[in-house]
Amino acid sequence: MGQHLLPFCLLFATLMYLSLESPPNCDEVRKVFHQKLIGPLKSVPDKPRTGSDLQVCASRNVTCCTKKMEERYQVAARRDIQNLLQISSSSLKYLISRNVALFQDTFENVMVQAENYTVSSLLHTYRDVAVEASEAVQELFTDVSLFVLGSETSVDELVQRFFDALFPLVYDRLINPGLAPISPAYAECARSARRSLTSPFGTAPAQLAAQVSRAAVPTRVFLQALHLGVEVINTTDHLQLSRECKRGLLKMNYCPHCQGLTRSRPCMGYCLNVLRGCLASLAEVDAHWLEFVRSLEELSGRMSGPQDLEQVLLGAHGLVQEAVAHAQKNGPRLSAQVHRICGHPSRLEAPAGSSGQLGGGSGRDSSLPLRAAPPRDIDTSLANRKKEFINSLRLYRTFYGGLADQLCMSELASGDSLACWNGADVVKSYTLRVVGNGIKAQSVNPEVKVKGSDPVINQIIDKLKHINQLLQGKSIPKFGSLDEIETGSGDREGRYSGDCDDEDGCWGSGNGDGKRTVQRVSKLTPEKTNSNRHHHHTKTVFGVGASAGSRAVTLGVCQALIWTCALRLLLSW
Repeated sequence: MGQHLLPFCLLFATLMYLSLESPPNCDEVRKVFHQKLIGPLKSVPDKPRTGSDLQVCASRNVTCCTKKMEERYQVAARRDIQNLLQISSSSLKYLISRNVALFQDTFENVMVQAENYTVSSLLHTYRDVAVEASEAVQELFTDVSLFVLGSETSVDELVQRFFDALFPLVYDRLINPGLAPISPAYAECARSARRSLTSPFGTAPAQLAAQVSRAAVPTRVFLQALHLGVEVINTTDHLQLSRECKRGLLKMNYCPHCQGLTRSRPCMGYCLNVLRGCLASLAEVDAHWLEFVRSLEELSGRMSGPQDLEQVLLGAHGLVQEAVAHAQKNGPRLSAQVHRICGHPSRLEAPAGSSGQLGGGSGRDSSLPLRAAPPRDIDTSLANRKKEFINSLRLYRTFYGGLADQLCMSELASGDSLACWNGADVVKSYTLRVVGNGIKAQSVNPEVKVKGSDPVINQIIDKLKHINQLLQGKSIPKFGSLDEIETGSGDREGRYSGDCDDEDGCWGSGNGDGKRTVQRVSKLTPEKTNSNRHHHHTKTVFGVGASAGSRAVTLGVCQALIWTCALRLLLSW
């Protein structure tokens, strides 16, 4: 009986085993191919075929893939990893972009408040000067705002320009009150002569310039750092993949489909090797990004007291008042100096409309234009904004070092003790060596060959090094040279295009996706971010599922059946 059963048992087990190695038809492959928008259905054959023309997904068995399908899978694999990169960084990018917008809005409100305080302070003491000086006051705070946002000027110069504009008004209305207004030509001469006079406003201009500069430069660097942070994320989100990396991603995520394993997941070790090879250059960013976060935190901690720009600007009116009072007190001396330079004043025929100096209880001039600003709230101060932002940013300080591991563990790889894809077959576990993160560790990577670092990533690292020096106060920014670290600046595309291509295994080269663009910071709303995140999720098409485990169990049953047949054969002998 055993002898008659043996041939049937062996034949049955062999047929079951082969049926698992090669799918009976390509219906499931066609279904997934269509669902994931990989390509047209006509690309998928009805029945398995030999795959002698395949370059990456070649197999000893028949396959449901064609060369055209393999090319489509290659595009899908590249698209998938870029979508995953963008999804993984979306919350970090939103955090920085949102806070850039919040800082700029809060800063603008502070500027309006400081401007209004200064005009109101002059109004209650020197009404005629205040009315005509309001334009110069507005220009002063506008210039400070532009400086903080990156304009190429110096704080000392913009403060000096303000006091140049203020001096003819003080000379005409306070030093020589009650007379007809001086002519525009004489006012211009007095303005030009102001810097030649002996301390017309005392030490107030120098004090104001020093205070604003001490507080504005850190704020300027802080905002520039945030813009660079967004540039770093935009650059790494659009990482250019090497030829070896793209082949590795294709083999890991879509070659199983060719064998009908449309729901298989890669083994954890296998996934780590592929992703750590593909993202090796991004891992090199990690140390500099960590320093970037720490440097922002340290600078934020120093931006208090004399370096608190909000406090300095809201107190600027006191120095302006002090300067005007000093000029009025030294009126005779200043008048004589102006006469020596400009001659005796030429005045308009119309009499002056006011007596000049008024007491503190003069009331507000209804014609004085004060800019509207929302009421100040301690919870929305610049200091509190920075504190909340830094607390949130700390959570991302090791973002780039663990990116490959995060993607494998949360999105791609099979769980422990489950059957998984090792690049050639479904197995119980991955047995090859798992390499570490970074360029140097990839020299022994069994899955992805890494020939060098990405020159575009190297450039972004150089920018991080530069901004870290500025954040730490080790390098004093020179106006006109900061454009190298500002968002969207530099000649990254031109400098590195055309030197090598993917066939040479070079990183950062063109791959038919078009040139990389780095978006400037814009105000992002939670609705837009959530919409983008959903959009990315709908395009993430890595094949994942649990059926590979049950498939391996069936395979194990077949293997057990073969051993049972062999055992019966031995017993019958």
